[in-house]
Amino acid sequence: MKILILCLTIFLATTAATSAQIPKSGTYIYKIAFAEANGKSLGATCIVVIRGDKIKIVHDGKASLTGQKGDIIEQGIIMKHVRTGKWIIGHNSKDKYAKDIGGCSEGPSIIDFRHKKFWMC
Repeated sequence: MKILILCLTIFLATTAATSAQIPKSGTYIYKIAFAEANGKSLGATCIVVIRGDKIKIVHDGKASLTGQKGDIIEQGIIMKHVRTGKWIIGHNSKDKYAKDIGGCSEGPSIIDFRHKKFWMC
């Protein structure tokens, strides 16, 4: 019985870590995680605007990113990637089946709601 409880606890803990829910509609500040820097933000942040299943990532002007304050970095539809279970910013329903996602790939961008990070190259 103790082993069963232990296994169930471990399962629930790992499932919760990978299945953060979509935040309520609103405006948030997220760190930018750079894939080339092993996920470090290097102090960069962005504005994340969520309206239902729509998301917009906006340059906040506080980092040395290309572009200017107010520029749209990414926008699309929030969906869960089927193979990895990660939240992505898709542009059509096929994106949830994309072979590659995030980082420096040609696939959809990753948005990490649990750690409040938007992944870029």
